[in-house]
Parts: sequence; C-alpha cells; structure tokens
Amino acid sequence: MKNKKIVLLDRDGVINHDSDNYIKSPDEWIPIPGSLEAIAKLNQAGYKVIVLTNQSGISRNYFTVDTLSKMHEKFYQLLENVGGHIEALFFCPHLPEDQCDCRKPKPGLFDELVKRMNLSDLNNTPYVGDSYKDIEVARKVNATPILVKTGKGERTISQHSNDLAKVGIYNNLADFVNDYLRLREN
Repeated sequence: MKNKKIVLLDRDGVINHDSDNYIKSPDEWIPIPGSLEAIAKLNQAGYKVIVLTNQSGISRNYFTVDTLSKMHEKFYQLLENVGGHIEALFFCPHLPEDQCDCRKPKPGLFDELVKRMNLSDLNNTPYVGDSYKDIEVARKVNATPILVKTGKGERTISQHSNDLAKVGIYNNLADFVNDYLRLREN
C-alpha cells in the first residue's frame, strides 16, 4: 500500500471533545464541529484515515471495551451520515505505569499499523494530535506531526512552545484538512 494517501488521527481532542475526566460513554462522545466532515473530505479526496488513540480509561475501570465499542459505533454512524469512514482504529487500553509498547508516545500502535496495513513506513504521513505525546510519537515514527488547538492543544502549545518550531499548528481538524488538501492540489 502506498503511504501517500493516508492521514493518521488521534481521537479525543481531535475528532471529539475531550475531558480531563475521560470520555466514558457514547453520550459523552461528542464530535468537534467540522471534524467528521473533515474526515469525509479526506475520504472524498482518496485518503485513508486511520485513528490511533490511548484509551487508559479501560484499565482505570472508567469504561469497558464493550462501552468503547459503543462509542466507536456512534462515531462510525455519525461519520457515515456525512459520507465518511475510517480505514482502521487502533487503541491502547493500558496505564502509563504498565510500561507497554503501545501507549503513546511509544510507537507500538504505529508499528502495529505498519505491519497490519502492509506499509513500508510512515515517512511524511501526517499524524494529527492535540497533545505533546502525539508530537513525540509522530517524530519517533518519522510521520509529520500536526497539532490542533482543540482538546489539549492550547495547553500543549503553552507548555511546549519551544519544541514546536517545525510542527504545523491548526485551529482544528477541519482547518488542517482544508490546508492539507489545498497544498496537495498545487
């Protein structure tokens, strides 16, 4: 599979509203205005969209894998309603202290993605996130780090401004997608 037509996204704070208390139910899973339409726009331009997300709320017993599946069913249905879909969704259920390889900023989810999707690498593939962990993991896997100001993005900017010199920063996912597709047309 060619890597040129893939966009990678974090979930909470990029696609849906985030909470320091975690998103624990389908009712709490609320899309950020314009995010679902932005994914559909990528699909219409021929891009495969893949989501990679930490979901430690499972290990914290805030919600179950079944509840997470119900959140994602809501996501997929709302996305389908605007003409979009995602190719795959990878999540890490572990706590930071578990020292797993899949919890961002470690690259395990991305390594799994490369293996399962039969990719050669993730070089220059955008990874859109709202936290510094997202920036770190994008750099580790040679993806292009993109930061949105939604979710924890503003906090990330204020806490890590010195480390964001070569990171594309956008107001939200829709702004990134509009700019990204415009640059690809030229």
